Amino acid sequence: MNKILKTNLKIKSSLKKSDSLFLCLIEKYGDIEIIVAKDSYEFLLSSIIGQQLSGKVADVIWKRFAGFYGGVISPELVLNSGNDDLRNLGISYSKINYLKNVSEFVISGEINLNKFDTLSDEEIIGKLTAVKGIGNWTAQMFLIFALGREDVFSVGDGGLQRAVKMLYKMDEIPSKQELIQISSKWSPYKSYASLYLWKSLENS
Repeated sequence: MNKILKTNLKIKSSLKKSDSLFLCLIEKYGDIEIIVAKDSYEFLLSSIIGQQLSGKVADVIWKRFAGFYGGVISPELVLNSGNDDLRNLGISYSKINYLKNVSEFVISGEINLNKFDTLSDEEIIGKLTAVKGIGNWTAQMFLIFALGREDVFSVGDGGLQRAVKMLYKMDEIPSKQELIQISSKWSPYKSYASLYLWKSLENS
C-alpha cells in the first residue's frame, strides 16, 4: 500500500496557529493529499529527466524511457544502455550521464535507498547531492514525494518563492534568508505548507 501525505485537523490547526495567513489557504483548499512515489529509484530518474522541462514534456519523455525498458527499470539496465539509444528518447547526453551516475551509486551501495527511512533529512540530502546531477532541490523533492517526509521546505523552488511573495503581498521575491525565517514557523509541517503554497499557484 502506498504511503500518503494527507492533512488532518492537527496539521491544519498547527499551520493556522503558526501563521494566520494560512487560514485563507486552508479554508479555500481544505484537505490536501499526495500519494508518495512507490519506487524511490525511479523517482530519482524521473526527477533528473524532468529537470528544466515542463511537466508535460517531462511526462512524455518519461513514458518513452519507461517503455524502452518494458516498464521494468533497474540500475543495471540503465547503466548498460547505449547512450545513443537513450538520446533517441529525447534525453540529453548530460542527463544520460546523470542517470548512469545515480545507477552506479545504487549498484555500489553508496546509496542504499532501502535504508533511507533510518536517516535524517540532512543525511539523505548529503548522500544524494554527492551524486553529480542531483542538487538540493531534487533531494528535497525526493524527501517529500518519495519518502513522505513532513517537514521539508525548499527555499530554491521557484514556485514556492512566488507563492510566498503572493501570500505575504511582497513587492519582490523573498530572499533565501527571508524564506528560511518565514518557513521556520511552519515546522514540523513544512511539507504540508509547501503543498498548500503550490496549490495556490494553480489559478494565479
